[in-house]
Amino acid sequence: MLLNVEHIHAYYGQSHVIQDVSLQVGEGELVCLLGRNGAGKSTTLKSIMGIVPARQGRITFRGEDITALPTYRISGRNICFVPEHRGIFRLLTVEENLKLAAHKGSRWSLDDIYRIFPRLKERRRNGGGQLSGGEQQMLAIGRALVNSPELLILDEPVEGLAPVIVEEIVAQLKQIRGSGIAILLVEQNLEVCTQLADRHYILESGRVVYHGDNAAFMADAEVKDKYLGVGVAD
Repeated sequence: MLLNVEHIHAYYGQSHVIQDVSLQVGEGELVCLLGRNGAGKSTTLKSIMGIVPARQGRITFRGEDITALPTYRISGRNICFVPEHRGIFRLLTVEENLKLAAHKGSRWSLDDIYRIFPRLKERRRNGGGQLSGGEQQMLAIGRALVNSPELLILDEPVEGLAPVIVEEIVAQLKQIRGSGIAILLVEQNLEVCTQLADRHYILESGRVVYHGDNAAFMADAEVKDKYLGVGVAD
């Protein structure tokens, strides 16, 4: 297994936010982490990245224990995290953002990024702050790709975006996944999740309450209604 998260617990101060969470991501898989707001999804991602360190449990990547590593060393293991608020450099151009993130020997060139994200090629001389929300998200993902990730972690990549842009990003994520990169995705849009995912985990109050493959998840209206509040009718 590429990523193995085993029984982790994480806290904000004295608040026990993540409680005994376990999940796995295999080579080339796309796994969705679902749950209502406040369920602990983003904190789980931050624990994997060492931003909110796990106080108990174990996280391994390619068999190496990364639980206690600082964030920059975890990133150095070819794990790339695109946070909810993207974190692009708004005063730099698109191309400067990409070149700043790229490293020698990356298997993703600027031409590769522009092929997947043609909007970025069109706007390569525009500042990051001049881009639309969807274009900023594409830039954030592109910037992660030039780091040659083996695992790409995405937090709410289509939140607040227009449907036509959501469709673009879904198509782009399919291309990225097709290149062999594994993806761990936090997302509220169930249609996006079911188009992309191999498997799903659902968190509630910091605990995993459901795990199943995409077909089982799509067929289980009761689970979606109970834990996600989306209703039982499809």
